[in-house]
Amino acid sequence: MANAAPSPPLRKSIFPYLALAIGILALSFSAMFVRWADAPGPITGFYRILFAALILLPFFARRCAKQCTINKTNVIFPILGGLFSALDLATWNSSLNYTTASNATLLGNTAPLWVALAALLMFHEKLKKGFWFGLGLALVGAALVMGNDFFIHPKIGLGDLMATAAGIFYAGYYLATQRGRQHLDPITYIWLVTVSASVGLLVINLALGFTLTGYTTQTWLVFLATALVSQIIGYVAVSYALGHLPASVVAPTMIGQPVMTTILAIPLLNEIPQPIQLLGGIAVLAGIYLVHQSHGRNQPGKLDA
Repeated sequence: MANAAPSPPLRKSIFPYLALAIGILALSFSAMFVRWADAPGPITGFYRILFAALILLPFFARRCAKQCTINKTNVIFPILGGLFSALDLATWNSSLNYTTASNATLLGNTAPLWVALAALLMFHEKLKKGFWFGLGLALVGAALVMGNDFFIHPKIGLGDLMATAAGIFYAGYYLATQRGRQHLDPITYIWLVTVSASVGLLVINLALGFTLTGYTTQTWLVFLATALVSQIIGYVAVSYALGHLPASVVAPTMIGQPVMTTILAIPLLNEIPQPIQLLGGIAVLAGIYLVHQSHGRNQPGKLDA
């Protein structure tokens, strides 16, 4: 009788999923930070990215001093990821001025649809029926979680269109990061992304005529908090996960963000979820499970990062 195959290393089997959980929790605060900041959405996005780049600079410099793997070839994807991130933040943050936080969160998390379509059409990934069923179930569950506002405002308006566009840009970030993380470690990759995104957001803010100064102390503290929590913790965690898991699996998992936002809204915004929202949360979790089960079969091992 042949010996059983050895179990995969702990870092391969658990850490990417743990990173996703941390990323979901950190990113779930994003809408709240935008609402708490007394500033235009693109300005909040700019300082979120800029402060993150400054905070990460010593870590990047230390790592690059030991072994700097940046070259003309592998720097392309961080630049693309940063530009997609800048467009995502500018459109999504701005959408919160025109639609509800629930609508913006739901439509901004349609990224899995665009990732799956890109994986199918551009990269020719074979996605099984179980994947599509799980993805559909997760999206329906997300709609139920954000149910009240979504069904009260069924007509797609300006803010909803902007949030949908943000979902497309977010998908672009996922796809660029999946490729870019094959050659760069999380700290190096995410720092290059933040530099690229901060330049992109600076150009966007200057083009829109928004002032970069004159905000209250509370707003500056919110800028710092969203940089630490949403950008550094959230994106580094997701970046790590994308170095071990494909974007077509990571993106559907991130639909759990609306679920976590709803949970956090209970103590922070005094918003009590309705039974239909709880049902939606169960559907989201079930859909994520089906996505992982579908992709897990016959999936080759991931390259260490």
